[in-house]
This record gives sequence, structure tokens and C-alpha cells, in this order.
Amino acid sequence: MVVQKNIVIAGGGFFGLYLAEQLALRGCNVTIYEKGLHLMSRASYVNQARVHNGYHYPRSILTALRSRLSFPRFVNEFRDCVDDEFAKYYLIAGSLSKITGEQFKRFCQRIGADCDEAPPSVKRMINPAMIDTIFSTTEYAFDSHKLRDMMIARLAAAKVNVVMNAEVERVKSFNNGVEVMVSVGTEKHNIYADHLFNCTYSRINYLLDGSELELIPLRHEMTEMCLVEVPDELKKMGLTVMCGPFFSVMPFPSAQLHSFSHVRYTPHYQWNDNIHTPYEDAQKKYDKSARQTAWGYMLRDAQRYVPSLSECQYKRSIWEVKTILPRSDSDDSRPILFRANHGLKGLHCVMGGLC
Repeated sequence: MVVQKNIVIAGGGFFGLYLAEQLALRGCNVTIYEKGLHLMSRASYVNQARVHNGYHYPRSILTALRSRLSFPRFVNEFRDCVDDEFAKYYLIAGSLSKITGEQFKRFCQRIGADCDEAPPSVKRMINPAMIDTIFSTTEYAFDSHKLRDMMIARLAAAKVNVVMNAEVERVKSFNNGVEVMVSVGTEKHNIYADHLFNCTYSRINYLLDGSELELIPLRHEMTEMCLVEVPDELKKMGLTVMCGPFFSVMPFPSAQLHSFSHVRYTPHYQWNDNIHTPYEDAQKKYDKSARQTAWGYMLRDAQRYVPSLSECQYKRSIWEVKTILPRSDSDDSRPILFRANHGLKGLHCVMGGLC
């Protein structure tokens, strides 16, 4: 007789949901514990909604190739959540850029990504004194609300248990698996699991700290994503200026607006998790953070490159703690974190990103 494995997933973001479904389809008894009141409402929502096709990573060929391989898989599997009805352009700045137009073109050829000269109608929109080259590319956006609803339906079909307003606090070894302490509202429960997957993104170290396990070195940034209404000529268009202290304007389908981010102004401040300093809970910092928009600074810089952006109408900002591995600083790579049996057998830490 095959004994079902009991699996606990901490975190109800996209990675946690997808992992839960796949394990349930393989015969496991899976329960997701999500701290909030809604699934996929934090980092899985607060991002550029970009379906990466590799272009964003000319200084990290590994990340670019991984994106290229994942792009068709994501688009095919989540077709109803994907917006492909806009043109996407990558602009290479003439100064301050870490790559040239020719280097970007060779990079695209190397990873097998479409990269053509942009049409004259688009070239006329940019400031030639600031932009060296502009390329027509193939890149899409996803609707996070549709993606969430699809995943909820898939979880139900796979018979995954979902518990909201629940926080995984601590874990310790127990028999051949782990004992997991979970707070559900005001109640606390101790649950046995064969495996616990820590998919809490910016709070991965919260569980490790509470369990007196070694922290994983991580960098956090308090980030602002502006949501704007662009002028009519840009509504079916996405623009990304590469590769340095520049910006990106992308369709944001779940709000029927465009996201507006800037490398210099989107991160408001940062801090590190490491074994040499006391742990700072990202949730508490998020809750206490003063939210003063940097929209004016973003717009003033961006309109120097694309003058028509001056007509953007700011609607609101969404905020989140963005978490990356410190080693990504040098090349802007986006590696997936997977720490199997971290500190004790049966505890696995997973971190990825949709943007």
C-alpha cells in the first residue's frame, strides 16, 4: 500500500500554489497556509507583470536562457492569462548604458530571441540624443487576477487544502518528518508533515529565525510600482530602456493600466538578512514603511528619453518588498533559490519571481 505524503506549503504566492498543485497531482496530501486573506496578493501581484523572454538580462546569459526556455511553457499553459496584444520595444541608451545596441543585438541572437529594427513610427517617438538604438521584440504581460483565479480552480481540482489567515511560525524535526507550528487566527496548531516547503519569498528567514536555523543571505528592497494611464499612442505598447539606471513602462492587465518602474527610484531603501546581524521581519517593515511616491522623479527622467511620456496620468502606486540574492548585484541575474533540507531534514526553502 502506498502511503500518502503529508506536505505543508508556507506561502500562497504563485510558486507555492504551483508547487502545491504538482505535488497533489503526484498523490500527496497538500495543505497551503497563507498569512493574508487572499492568495497571490503580494509579490505575485506587485510586479511588472512581465512574461520574460530573456531580453531583460543581457548581463546574465544563464538567466536569459532560462527565461527563453520558460517563456513558451508559461504562455502555453496560461494562455488565457496572457496579454500579447501589444508591441514591445527595447531601447538602448546612448550614454550611461552598460551595453551598446550592437551588443544587445548579438545577445538576442545568442539566446534565440526575436530582435528587429523598430519601425520609423516608433523611432520618431524617442529622443535621438538620449537613445542610440530601438528594437522590436516579442514579450508579453500576464493578468495576475486571472492567473490567481485559474490557480485556485486548479488547486480545487487537485484537492489541495488552503488555509487563509494562517502563519507558519516554527518547524522542528519529528520522527521521520517535521513538526510545524501554525497560527490560524488566534489559535496555534502543531502539525506533522513529511515535508515543509517554505515559499514565503521576503519572509523565508522569518521561519528560519523562529526555528533557530541559519538564515539565508538575502537582500530586500522596499519597492514602489506606479500604475499610470499612458497617452493613446502608447496604450498598445511596452517600452524598456536598457541597460543601466533606466526605466520600463509595461501594460498591467489586471488594472487596465500600465506599470511604471525606474531602476533608480523604484527601490526606496534596502536591507540585508545575514547571520551577523539580528533578523528584521520584512512584514513588519512593510507595515510600518512610510509610502511617499517617487513618481515625479521617475517621470522627469523618463520623459527625457520618450517625450510623450510626459502625458502619463498617475493613478496610484502599489508597494512590496522585493527580495533578491546578493550575488545578483553584479549582473542583475534572477536565480531561483532552492535549499533542500535546510537546517533539518524535510524543510525546503524555495524562492523565485514572476518579474
